[in-house]
Amino acid sequence: MTPPETAPARSPRRLVVTDVDSTFIQQEVIELLAEHAGTRDQVAAVTERAMRGELDFAASLRERVATLRGVPVTALDEVRAAVRLSPGAAELVAECQRRGWAFGLVSGGFEEIVRPLAAGLGIDRVRANRLEIADGALTGRTLGPVIDRGVKAETLRAWAAEEGVDLADTVAVGDGANDLDMLGVAGVGIAYRAKPVVRAQADHAIEDRLDEVLAIVDTLTPAR
Repeated sequence: MTPPETAPARSPRRLVVTDVDSTFIQQEVIELLAEHAGTRDQVAAVTERAMRGELDFAASLRERVATLRGVPVTALDEVRAAVRLSPGAAELVAECQRRGWAFGLVSGGFEEIVRPLAAGLGIDRVRANRLEIADGALTGRTLGPVIDRGVKAETLRAWAAEEGVDLADTVAVGDGANDLDMLGVAGVGIAYRAKPVVRAQADHAIEDRLDEVLAIVDTLTPAR
């Protein structure tokens, strides 16, 4: 007698959360803004040190944003137009949506850039810093709490709870030291084109396309 076929194992519904600057997109938005202030080299040097974990992120963000004082708000439109998705980013989102998975962007960058980008891809979970604007120009300050490594991890936890997804079934992707807590909290932490300190601590590392995340997740033993 032929035994009945075993039903295929079902993968759990997942929550995928990615960093934005130098992960979901190819650039650092603050450096694009700094071009309009004539401070790009200065800002890029501080960003590099912060992403390597050599500087406190919140303090480094305040230092960098301060150089943007007086940049006209119209520069935001130019930066939005200049942003380029990382290879495989749109495909990753589309496939997660097809599978019914939740997807979110959490960024130490700026909501003014990230939210329109997310909306264009059908992503409704977004958390990022907000720039203070007065009299048609940036003030050189941000509004509200800084989205640092601790806040990123808290955000992943909160979104997982809201979506009813176990932390074991969450996936986090990032490139810099500001992502380490989030990668550590997630069930699967993936470094993408990351700094050495992040590659060393992440569960997995990829360099080419962002949608390689799916191949990693799909090789995992299906849970429950």
